[in-house]
Amino acid sequence: MDTMIFLLVISTLPSFAVAEVVSVVLSVAPFHTSVEQLTSNSRIFSGEGVQLRCRIPEGQKSTWHYLWFHGATQLPLSTENFTLWNAKVKEGGEYSCQGERDTMVGPIRTLKSQPVEIHVDGGWAILQVTPHPVLVGETLKMTCRVRRNPKLSEVILYKDGVEFRRQSGFNPHFNLTVRLEDQGLYSCRATWTMQRRSHSVISVATQVYVLEVLTKPVLEIVLEDNTPTVSMRLVCHLQYNSPAPAPPISYYFYRNGTQLSTSSSENNILVNQKPGQYSCKARVPKLDLLRWSDPKTLEK
Repeated sequence: MDTMIFLLVISTLPSFAVAEVVSVVLSVAPFHTSVEQLTSNSRIFSGEGVQLRCRIPEGQKSTWHYLWFHGATQLPLSTENFTLWNAKVKEGGEYSCQGERDTMVGPIRTLKSQPVEIHVDGGWAILQVTPHPVLVGETLKMTCRVRRNPKLSEVILYKDGVEFRRQSGFNPHFNLTVRLEDQGLYSCRATWTMQRRSHSVISVATQVYVLEVLTKPVLEIVLEDNTPTVSMRLVCHLQYNSPAPAPPISYYFYRNGTQLSTSSSENNILVNQKPGQYSCKARVPKLDLLRWSDPKTLEK
């Protein structure tokens, strides 16, 4: 409906103005906004605060108004930064933003940003985790924060409800070099003594996701119908999760253990259709990573 109204307006403008308006609209419409978290952690205690910023791609000199949303509800705010002061538990949830500016044909909006989730905890303990998912081999940092920062006597870290690590003294930090099997639900229990009374609190569980830098490849064989000869395409599917700039990855394809061509940065290859056992290999030399697919047999 919006598109139809827009075209009707354009048709009534003088011819010399049409090109200028179309140029403006097309340059703005595909913009993506993003929410940047300015404070250190997305898990906070009730009564604390968090600050967010709405970012719009640079290169545009227009004045933007900012629309903020808590879930699907638009907030009464039009500034670039959004601060949640003295947060209440009910104010936790997903926050997103959108840019808006006026043009000759009315307000133009950017696409809405991906949401950022803020957790507001009304309890006494929070397990704060470095941004994740984390990659295998990276260091995962977890901190058991206790409201009012008492002097702790013991901290226990749990994984999937089972004790994982325990440490004495005022040290609420845990560092873990991540393996794939370390994915799971983590929580912490903190103990301290105050005025000769022992106190013990436990946090809500937090899901930790772990990704392989290079997943095991899966070979797909696609029979080609529109080729001069009887051909098929071998496709090597995988996930490559290295942060940018990622080192190059090379693909290799095999039939009955014999390499079919030189290595390539392309994950697929067109070959003659022949029966045999096929497989693919992915290699990242700079990261010393090498993964093979399971073999797949093509019958006659």
